[in-house]
Amino acid sequence: MRTSPSSSAQQARQGIAQRLREIRLDAGLTARAVAQVAGWHESKASKIEHGRTIPSESDIRAWCTACRAEGQIPELVAASRAADLMYVEWKRLQKTGLRQLQLAKIKMYEQVRHFRVYCSNVIPGLFQTAAYAEALLSSIAAFREAPNDVTGAVAARVERARFLHEGNHRFAVLVEEWVLRSRIGDAEVMAGQLGHLLAIMSLPSVSLGIIPQSAERRMWPVETFNIFDDTLVQIELLTAEINVTQPSEIAQYARGFSHMAELAVYGTAARQLIAAAIADVS
Repeated sequence: MRTSPSSSAQQARQGIAQRLREIRLDAGLTARAVAQVAGWHESKASKIEHGRTIPSESDIRAWCTACRAEGQIPELVAASRAADLMYVEWKRLQKTGLRQLQLAKIKMYEQVRHFRVYCSNVIPGLFQTAAYAEALLSSIAAFREAPNDVTGAVAARVERARFLHEGNHRFAVLVEEWVLRSRIGDAEVMAGQLGHLLAIMSLPSVSLGIIPQSAERRMWPVETFNIFDDTLVQIELLTAEINVTQPSEIAQYARGFSHMAELAVYGTAARQLIAAAIADVS
Protein backbone atom coordinates (compact mmCIF):
# COMPACT_ATOMS: atom_id res chain seq x y z
CA MET A 1 0.00 0.00 0.00
CA ARG A 2 1.11 3.56 -0.71
CA THR A 3 1.34 6.35 1.83
CA SER A 4 -0.93 9.36 1.46
CA PRO A 5 -0.07 13.08 1.44
CA SER A 6 -3.30 13.77 3.35
CA SER A 7 -2.70 14.45 7.04
CA SER A 8 -6.17 13.06 7.82
CA ALA A 9 -5.19 9.76 6.22
CA GLN A 10 -1.84 9.80 7.98
CA GLN A 11 -3.48 10.39 11.36
CA ALA A 12 -5.90 7.55 10.71
CA ARG A 13 -3.01 5.24 9.84
CA GLN A 14 -1.09 6.31 12.94
CA GLY A 15 -4.15 5.50 15.04
CA ILE A 16 -4.28 1.99 13.60
CA ALA A 17 -0.55 1.50 14.24
CA GLN A 18 -0.96 2.70 17.84
CA ARG A 19 -3.88 0.34 18.40
CA LEU A 20 -1.89 -2.63 17.07
CA ARG A 21 0.93 -1.76 19.45
CA GLU A 22 -1.49 -1.64 22.38
CA ILE A 23 -2.90 -5.04 21.40
CA ARG A 24 0.64 -6.46 21.36
CA LEU A 25 1.47 -4.97 24.76
CA ASP A 26 -1.79 -6.27 26.23
CA ALA A 27 -0.81 -9.74 24.99
CA GLY A 28 2.59 -9.46 26.68
CA LEU A 29 4.46 -10.06 23.41
CA THR A 30 7.46 -8.39 21.83
CA ALA A 31 7.30 -7.11 18.27
CA ARG A 32 9.76 -9.86 17.31
CA ALA A 33 7.48 -12.50 18.83
CA VAL A 34 4.48 -11.21 16.81
CA ALA A 35 6.56 -11.36 13.64
CA GLN A 36 7.66 -14.91 14.38
CA VAL A 37 4.11 -16.15 15.01
CA ALA A 38 2.85 -14.37 11.86
CA GLY A 39 5.70 -15.80 9.79
CA TRP A 40 7.19 -12.40 8.90
CA HIS A 41 10.69 -11.01 8.80
CA GLU A 42 11.50 -9.98 12.36
CA SER A 43 11.55 -6.25 11.54
CA LYS A 44 8.09 -6.12 9.95
CA ALA A 45 6.09 -5.89 13.18
CA SER A 46 8.25 -3.02 14.41
CA LYS A 47 7.83 -1.17 11.11
CA ILE A 48 4.05 -1.61 11.25
CA GLU A 49 3.60 -0.26 14.75
CA HIS A 50 5.93 2.69 14.09
CA GLY A 51 4.02 3.60 10.94
CA ARG A 52 6.84 2.85 8.51
CA THR A 53 4.86 0.01 6.89
CA ILE A 54 1.11 0.22 6.25
CA PRO A 55 -0.49 -3.10 7.23
CA SER A 56 -2.73 -4.88 4.76
CA GLU A 57 -5.97 -6.44 5.93
CA SER A 58 -4.26 -9.84 6.06
CA ASP A 59 -1.47 -8.30 8.17
CA ILE A 60 -4.06 -6.96 10.63
CA ARG A 61 -5.70 -10.38 10.88
CA ALA A 62 -2.34 -12.10 11.39
CA TRP A 63 -1.32 -9.59 14.07
CA CYS A 64 -4.55 -9.92 16.03
CA THR A 65 -4.45 -13.71 15.74
CA ALA A 66 -0.86 -13.77 17.03
CA CYS A 67 -1.97 -11.66 20.00
CA ARG A 68 -5.13 -13.74 20.57
CA ALA A 69 -7.22 -10.63 19.96
CA GLU A 70 -9.37 -11.88 17.09
CA GLY A 71 -12.28 -9.80 18.38
CA GLN A 72 -10.41 -6.64 17.37
CA ILE A 73 -10.14 -7.65 13.69
CA PRO A 74 -13.46 -6.30 12.32
CA GLU A 75 -13.01 -2.84 13.86
CA LEU A 76 -9.38 -2.50 12.72
CA VAL A 77 -10.15 -3.73 9.19
CA ALA A 78 -13.00 -1.22 8.96
CA ALA A 79 -10.68 1.57 10.15
CA SER A 80 -8.08 0.54 7.57
CA ARG A 81 -10.63 0.63 4.76
CA ALA A 82 -11.82 4.08 5.89
CA ALA A 83 -8.23 5.35 5.82
CA ASP A 84 -7.87 3.98 2.28
CA LEU A 85 -10.81 6.12 1.16
CA MET A 86 -9.17 9.32 2.41
CA TYR A 87 -6.74 9.28 -0.53
CA VAL A 88 -7.98 7.53 -3.64
CA GLU A 89 -6.27 7.65 -7.02
CA TRP A 90 -8.53 8.56 -9.94
CA LYS A 91 -7.43 5.45 -11.83
CA ARG A 92 -8.97 3.41 -9.02
CA LEU A 93 -12.14 5.53 -8.83
CA GLN A 94 -12.60 5.56 -12.59
CA LYS A 95 -11.53 2.03 -13.47
CA THR A 96 -15.11 1.12 -14.45
CA GLY A 97 -15.73 4.44 -16.19
CA LEU A 98 -16.89 7.93 -15.26
CA ARG A 99 -20.65 7.33 -14.98
CA GLN A 100 -20.48 5.19 -11.85
CA LEU A 101 -18.39 7.81 -10.06
CA GLN A 102 -20.98 10.49 -10.87
CA LEU A 103 -23.80 8.28 -9.61
CA ALA A 104 -21.91 7.45 -6.41
CA LYS A 105 -21.87 11.12 -5.43
CA ILE A 106 -25.63 11.66 -5.69
CA LYS A 107 -26.31 10.50 -2.13
CA MET A 108 -23.76 12.99 -0.81
CA TYR A 109 -25.56 15.82 -2.57
CA GLU A 110 -28.90 14.62 -1.22
CA GLN A 111 -27.64 14.80 2.35
CA VAL A 112 -25.60 18.02 2.31
CA ARG A 113 -27.25 21.20 3.55
CA HIS A 114 -24.45 23.77 3.24
CA PHE A 115 -22.23 23.12 0.24
CA ARG A 116 -19.21 25.36 -0.33
CA VAL A 117 -17.18 25.10 -3.52
CA TYR A 118 -13.97 26.82 -4.62
CA CYS A 119 -13.04 26.20 -8.25
CA SER A 120 -9.73 27.36 -9.65
CA ASN A 121 -9.76 25.38 -12.90
CA VAL A 122 -13.21 24.62 -14.38
CA ILE A 123 -16.87 25.52 -13.93
CA PRO A 124 -18.22 23.59 -10.90
CA GLY A 125 -19.94 20.32 -11.78
CA LEU A 126 -23.35 21.34 -10.44
CA PHE A 127 -23.33 24.39 -12.72
CA GLN A 128 -22.18 22.65 -15.90
CA THR A 129 -24.28 22.41 -19.03
CA ALA A 130 -24.46 19.04 -20.79
CA ALA A 131 -22.26 20.31 -23.64
CA TYR A 132 -19.58 21.68 -21.29
CA ALA A 133 -19.66 18.50 -19.17
CA GLU A 134 -19.28 16.35 -22.30
CA ALA A 135 -16.24 18.31 -23.48
CA LEU A 136 -14.64 18.20 -20.02
CA LEU A 137 -15.36 14.55 -19.23
CA SER A 138 -14.21 13.47 -22.69
CA SER A 139 -10.81 15.06 -22.07
CA ILE A 140 -10.62 13.50 -18.60
CA ALA A 141 -11.47 10.02 -19.92
CA ALA A 142 -8.84 10.36 -22.65
CA PHE A 143 -6.12 11.64 -20.32
CA ARG A 144 -6.72 9.04 -17.63
CA GLU A 145 -7.34 6.28 -20.16
CA ALA A 146 -10.63 5.44 -18.44
CA PRO A 147 -13.45 3.50 -20.12
CA ASN A 148 -15.32 5.95 -22.34
CA ASP A 149 -18.86 6.09 -20.98
CA VAL A 150 -19.03 9.87 -21.26
CA THR A 151 -22.66 9.99 -22.43
CA GLY A 152 -23.89 8.23 -19.30
CA ALA A 153 -21.52 10.22 -17.08
CA VAL A 154 -22.80 13.51 -18.50
CA ALA A 155 -26.40 12.50 -17.87
CA ALA A 156 -25.57 11.57 -14.26
CA ARG A 157 -23.68 14.83 -13.68
CA VAL A 158 -26.45 16.99 -15.14
CA GLU A 159 -29.05 15.07 -13.13
CA ARG A 160 -27.32 16.21 -9.92
CA ALA A 161 -28.23 19.79 -10.77
CA ARG A 162 -31.78 19.12 -9.55
CA PHE A 163 -30.51 19.73 -6.02
CA LEU A 164 -30.15 23.40 -6.94
CA HIS A 165 -33.94 23.53 -7.22
CA GLU A 166 -35.17 21.10 -4.57
CA GLY A 167 -34.59 20.31 -0.92
CA ASN A 168 -33.11 22.39 1.85
CA HIS A 169 -29.70 23.05 0.28
CA ARG A 170 -27.50 26.15 0.19
CA PHE A 171 -24.70 26.47 -2.36
CA ALA A 172 -21.91 29.00 -1.88
CA VAL A 173 -19.63 28.87 -4.92
CA LEU A 174 -16.44 30.78 -5.68
CA VAL A 175 -14.85 30.73 -9.13
CA GLU A 176 -11.66 32.39 -10.32
CA GLU A 177 -12.28 34.80 -13.21
CA TRP A 178 -9.85 32.99 -15.50
CA VAL A 179 -12.12 29.92 -15.32
CA LEU A 180 -14.68 31.96 -17.28
CA ARG A 181 -12.10 32.42 -20.02
CA SER A 182 -10.52 28.95 -20.03
CA ARG A 183 -12.17 27.38 -23.04
CA ILE A 184 -13.58 23.91 -22.51
CA GLY A 185 -15.16 22.87 -25.80
CA ASP A 186 -15.69 25.32 -28.65
CA ALA A 187 -16.97 28.91 -28.60
CA GLU A 188 -20.61 27.83 -28.72
CA VAL A 189 -20.15 25.49 -25.78
CA MET A 190 -18.47 28.20 -23.69
CA ALA A 191 -21.05 30.85 -24.58
CA GLY A 192 -23.85 28.47 -23.56
CA GLN A 193 -22.07 27.60 -20.33
CA LEU A 194 -21.49 31.21 -19.35
CA GLY A 195 -25.08 32.09 -20.18
CA HIS A 196 -26.16 29.22 -17.94
CA LEU A 197 -24.12 30.71 -15.10
CA LEU A 198 -26.03 33.97 -15.45
CA ALA A 199 -29.31 32.08 -15.12
CA ILE A 200 -28.17 30.03 -12.11
CA MET A 201 -27.14 33.16 -10.20
CA SER A 202 -30.79 34.09 -9.74
CA LEU A 203 -31.65 30.89 -7.85
CA PRO A 204 -32.41 31.51 -4.14
CA SER A 205 -30.27 28.54 -3.09
CA VAL A 206 -27.15 29.83 -4.88
CA SER A 207 -24.51 32.39 -3.96
CA LEU A 208 -22.00 32.76 -6.80
CA GLY A 209 -18.86 34.83 -6.34
CA ILE A 210 -16.25 35.56 -9.00
CA ILE A 211 -12.70 36.36 -7.89
CA PRO A 212 -11.43 39.01 -10.33
CA GLN A 213 -8.01 38.56 -11.88
CA SER A 214 -7.30 42.12 -10.79
CA ALA A 215 -8.01 41.37 -7.12
CA GLU A 216 -5.18 42.12 -4.71
CA ARG A 217 -4.57 38.63 -3.37
CA ARG A 218 -4.62 38.16 0.38
CA MET A 219 -5.24 34.46 -0.28
CA TRP A 220 -3.39 32.73 -3.08
CA PRO A 221 -5.17 30.45 -5.60
CA VAL A 222 -5.24 26.85 -4.39
CA GLU A 223 -6.55 23.50 -5.59
CA THR A 224 -10.27 23.03 -6.22
CA PHE A 225 -12.12 21.85 -3.12
CA ASN A 226 -15.67 21.11 -1.95
CA ILE A 227 -16.86 21.46 1.65
CA PHE A 228 -19.85 19.31 2.61
CA ASP A 229 -21.41 20.94 5.67
CA ASP A 230 -18.63 20.85 8.29
CA THR A 231 -17.98 17.11 8.04
CA LEU A 232 -16.06 16.48 4.82
CA VAL A 233 -13.75 18.26 2.39
CA GLN A 234 -13.05 16.73 -1.02
CA ILE A 235 -9.96 17.98 -2.82
CA GLU A 236 -9.33 17.29 -6.49
CA LEU A 237 -5.73 16.70 -7.52
CA LEU A 238 -4.49 15.67 -10.93
CA THR A 239 -3.90 12.11 -9.77
CA ALA A 240 -6.27 11.58 -6.85
CA GLU A 241 -9.25 12.64 -4.77
CA ILE A 242 -8.50 13.46 -1.15
CA ASN A 243 -11.26 13.12 1.45
CA VAL A 244 -10.56 15.16 4.58
CA THR A 245 -12.51 14.38 7.75
CA GLN A 246 -10.15 15.74 10.42
CA PRO A 247 -11.94 18.69 12.10
CA SER A 248 -8.79 20.82 12.28
CA GLU A 249 -8.17 20.37 8.53
CA ILE A 250 -11.81 21.06 7.67
CA ALA A 251 -11.57 24.28 9.69
CA GLN A 252 -8.54 25.37 7.65
CA TYR A 253 -10.40 24.86 4.38
CA ALA A 254 -13.42 26.73 5.75
CA ARG A 255 -11.10 29.57 6.76
CA GLY A 256 -9.50 29.55 3.32
CA PHE A 257 -12.94 29.68 1.72
CA SER A 258 -13.85 32.70 3.85
CA HIS A 259 -10.68 34.51 2.76
CA MET A 260 -11.46 33.72 -0.88
CA ALA A 261 -15.03 34.95 -0.42
CA GLU A 262 -13.72 38.35 0.68
CA LEU A 263 -11.85 38.66 -2.64
CA ALA A 264 -14.89 37.82 -4.76
CA VAL A 265 -17.51 40.06 -6.32
CA TYR A 266 -21.19 39.21 -6.40
CA GLY A 267 -24.46 40.29 -8.02
CA THR A 268 -24.12 42.96 -10.68
CA ALA A 269 -20.31 43.03 -10.55
CA ALA A 270 -20.14 39.24 -11.03
CA ARG A 271 -22.63 39.42 -13.89
CA GLN A 272 -20.49 42.04 -15.59
CA LEU A 273 -17.43 39.74 -15.47
CA ILE A 274 -19.45 36.85 -16.91
CA ALA A 275 -20.96 39.07 -19.63
CA ALA A 276 -17.48 40.33 -20.56
CA ALA A 277 -16.26 36.72 -20.86
CA ILE A 278 -19.24 35.90 -23.12
CA ALA A 279 -18.40 38.88 -25.32
CA ASP A 280 -14.82 37.67 -25.66
CA VAL A 281 -15.67 34.04 -26.42
CA SER A 282 -15.95 34.60 -30.15
